[in-house]
Parts: sequence; C-alpha cells; structure tokens
Amino acid sequence: MVDRYSKVFSIRSFFMKWEWLLVLIFIVFNIVIINITPQYVNVKSIFDATSIFLEKGMIALIMAFIIISKNIDLSVASIMALSSVTMAVVYQSGVNMWVSFLIGLSVGTLCGFINGIIITKLGFPSIIVTLANYSFYRGIAYVILGDQAVGGFTKKFSYLGQGYIGNSVVPFSLALFICLAIIAGLILHKTKFGRMIYAIGWNRNTCFASGIPVKKIELLLFTLSGFISGLAGMFITSRIANTRPNIATGFELEIITIVILGGVLVSGGVGNMTGVMLSLTLIGTIRYGLGLHNVPGQVMLLVTGGLLIISILMNNVMKRFLTFKRLKG
Repeated sequence: MVDRYSKVFSIRSFFMKWEWLLVLIFIVFNIVIINITPQYVNVKSIFDATSIFLEKGMIALIMAFIIISKNIDLSVASIMALSSVTMAVVYQSGVNMWVSFLIGLSVGTLCGFINGIIITKLGFPSIIVTLANYSFYRGIAYVILGDQAVGGFTKKFSYLGQGYIGNSVVPFSLALFICLAIIAGLILHKTKFGRMIYAIGWNRNTCFASGIPVKKIELLLFTLSGFISGLAGMFITSRIANTRPNIATGFELEIITIVILGGVLVSGGVGNMTGVMLSLTLIGTIRYGLGLHNVPGQVMLLVTGGLLIISILMNNVMKRFLTFKRLKG
C-alpha cells in the first residue's frame, strides 16, 4: 500500500513540474500563431531566427549557475559591449582579427574576474557590485568608441554569427550553443561542482562550516560569466557585422527573465537546465512569432517585463511550496 501511494505521489510530482507549464504555453502559442500566420512554419526562417537570441541563451546558461548559488550578475550586457568594442578598436588599429578576438574575450573574462574579486574578497552583495559595474563597463565602452560604430570585419569572423554548418540550414552559432548547453547541463546536474552550487544556494553558512570553498566557487562563476559574456559579445558583433557602445542594451533583463521563467528560484538552490532551455525556446518563439507581425520593440519589452513579473510571482509560490514541503518532511 505504501509503495502504491509513493508511486502515485511520484507520478503526480512529475506532472506538477514547472517545466510542463512552459511546454503547455509553448504548444498553445504555436497553435495560435500557426493559424494566424501561415509563413510561421518555415524551417529555414525558424533556424535563422534562433541566432537572434542565442547570445542571450549563452549567458543564460551561466546565469542559471549564478542565480542557483543565490547571486546575480547585472553587468553581463555591459561586458558584452566592452568586449565587443575593445575587439573592434584593436582590430581597427591593425592587429590580426583572431588576436583581436582573444583580446576582446580576455577583457570580458577580466571584467567577470573583477566582479568576483569585489564580491568574494570585500564581501559586497553581488547585486550591488554588478549594478555598479553595469554602468562602469558600459561607460568605458563609450569612452573608447564614443557614439561611433565600427565594422568591416573579415569573412571568417563573420562566419561565427552568420555561417551555417556545411550546406545545412543549421547556423554555426546554434550548433555551438547546443554543445555549451549540454556541457552546462552535465556540469550542473552530474558533477560534484554542480551539487556544491546547489548547496551554496540553499545555505551558504552551512557550506562554509562544511569546508566547501564557497568564495573560490563564486569567483569562478563570475569569471566564467565574464568569459561567456565576452564570447556572446563576439558572436553578436559577428552577426550584425558591426559594434557600438550601446550594443546589447537591455539584454540583462531578458536573460534574467529566461532563467527565472525556467524555474530557477531567485532565493537560490533550486532550478535545472531543462527549464532554462524550455524558457529560452518559449521566449525565442514568442519573439519570432511577434516579429512576423512587425510588433514594435516596445511591445516586446512589455511582454518580457510581464513574463519577468509572472516569473517572480511564481518563484515566490514555488519557494513557499518547497519550504512547506521541507518542513512537512
């Protein structure tokens, strides 16, 4: 009898997962959009549309790690801009394209490392540090380039954001993102490092007492965040074939929305990569569908803001449910 009830409870818990709601919303939205937009079902257009939000997806992977550890990084979009601008200016000065690429990537990694050092060594909250550097890094980009735009990159560099795998319709950026997502999922769910991140999110003080190197892990996470942001900056520059200081403005809002809508609790310790991927797919699909109807960017921002509010409300509900479940258990 006990086994029977435990199986029923297990099945019920499986179908009550947040991910199923994302799947349901995705199906309903697609049914509606297919009926009102015949050109929506176009394989090549769908694959091309993925490249528009893959830079956000790349950063969402590492942002999930950071939020699960009960931190946040608001400077990611500014790091993208600074990395991109640095790369472009260095290339414009006559340096080899791929050396410039590495320099831009290094700048992004350094920015993330600086965030991590301030947070772990000085003990400031991540939200305060990254909010301050959100303006600081973007300001440096404006000092370097002013209000100008830089383009004229090589064809090989353009392949990163515009190229396809062989003669297929699969963008190179999508293939790379899938590889990164698989690696991130395996690290988060199948390694000791991933388990320590969850533990830090649940109870940071207990982790300190247990000998878990909390500060080293947080430093690594923010450094990786800088690295991935720098990489995303290279890809968006390649995709649009130019850069300017205001590139990726507002990306941090959408990235955080993707992660939280994916079921990652802002209170830390809860979330999975499957939910983040479903959330990314849902938001990307909504953007693609609305874009076919020439919906203004302001409306899309309104939709994103609404999703963020709903996500935070659902986060609070999930947090209370999990707290009650733990106390009851």
